[in-house]
Amino acid sequence: MKRVAIIGAGPGGICAGIKIKEAGYDDFVIIEKADGVGGTWRHNIYPGCRCDVPSSLYSFSFAIKTDWTERYASQAEILAYLESVVEDWGLAPHLRFGAEVRSATWHEDAACWHLTLSDGTRIEAEVLIGAVGLFNAPAMPDIPGLSEFGGAVMHSARWDRSIDLADRNVAVIGSAASAVQFVPEIAPHVRHLQIYQRTPNHVRPREEYTAEERQRLIGNEQAMREDRSLIFDWVDAICGFEDPELLAQGQRDCDEALSVVAHAGTRDRLRPDFLFGAKRPLVSSDWFPTFNRPNVELVTEPVDHVTASTIVTADGQERPVDVMILATGFETTRFLSVVDVTGRDGRRLDELWRDGARAYRGITISGFPNLFMLYGPNTNNGSILFNIERQTDYAVRHLERMEREDLDWIDLRPEAMDRYNTRLQDEIGAVRPWQGAVNGYYRAQNGLNVTQWPHGMTRYAQELAKPDFDAYDTAAPTFAHAEPTAAEPL
Repeated sequence: MKRVAIIGAGPGGICAGIKIKEAGYDDFVIIEKADGVGGTWRHNIYPGCRCDVPSSLYSFSFAIKTDWTERYASQAEILAYLESVVEDWGLAPHLRFGAEVRSATWHEDAACWHLTLSDGTRIEAEVLIGAVGLFNAPAMPDIPGLSEFGGAVMHSARWDRSIDLADRNVAVIGSAASAVQFVPEIAPHVRHLQIYQRTPNHVRPREEYTAEERQRLIGNEQAMREDRSLIFDWVDAICGFEDPELLAQGQRDCDEALSVVAHAGTRDRLRPDFLFGAKRPLVSSDWFPTFNRPNVELVTEPVDHVTASTIVTADGQERPVDVMILATGFETTRFLSVVDVTGRDGRRLDELWRDGARAYRGITISGFPNLFMLYGPNTNNGSILFNIERQTDYAVRHLERMEREDLDWIDLRPEAMDRYNTRLQDEIGAVRPWQGAVNGYYRAQNGLNVTQWPHGMTRYAQELAKPDFDAYDTAAPTFAHAEPTAAEPL
């Protein structure tokens, strides 16, 4: 059977390892640059970090967790769940930690991928699965003078617990997903907190388990599955953008949550002037109340530059700062191109995606044989764990076909990729909330929406279930392969 290399040991890599192992593949390795599994749930340890999808939906269908302690699970609980899944499915022998994949190059003569790791070793595999996801590389803001700042600086995605925030003047650059979660946690402890907001967000309240729900759900697999089904239908309907009443209710929920802000001027600046759904709605019950604290200041003037001890905004106002926290998100539009990937005829993935990442069904790319991506372009909507399962099933279906038909490689036909993406962008263009000037993390620099799937999870599952073997060129062995190199075995 073909050797398989998987890049990343987050939810995608874990799911891929389990699914291909169940399909009978044993010659595979999961390569992870960190010292353990979990991906974004290992790296993001900022205070208050949690999922914004209800817990009952945030587990694999083959490993339902029945004892979530909160309606929206914390980072620590999600990481513990992923670690337990790895142990239960016996993935440990296939994991390689502390090894970053620097490059992956397709070798036509041997019909395999050559991977070069950060320690200089090489790995060969006929099949490559990229499971690096969206939230891989933190986005660093280009602020004049930032490198000259004399205080402590950290990115929220790489939280430094050694930095003491107590009784300090703290500036948070950014006001989206991570800030909404950690700002309420740190606000009571700092002397003064400045929150620099470029664009406001829709934030709806975070529901907690009631005592009755906790008694009914915790430890009861049938009840948790029933709750999961109800949550699935609700999330699926919202992210399909086809029910105007659900969207209107979402707007009403956010308006009600915002109403707790006491100061009218602050409340107005926190109010989005775009449609609900134009950016990913956030979930928090303590974000808006934080702005009623006397030590919290909302700053909406753009940052002009940073000095050794202050932040200067465009209106010339200078504010003293001891610690700066960059809550500026991730480079979400890069996907697998965070690795130097080279396909046929020297085709580089980062160059191919210069005008925006595109893929077929978010998984394969023409000119890159035997390469599958998880959480690739235009697959973000709903619960990503559900989507990852469907993507992994898709990859396994093609792997099994390659074994059954004794194929050296499969390569997506260019016309199939073009047809799919033309239709996809037409459907994205029909999602009304996404047509405004607010881009969030959805768009590449040229404005192309490269992250979002324009329908619900059910529609995506139906898309991946459609037979499509004819979308691929194939090759059976017709030549003698090159002699094996000294690459490290899997």
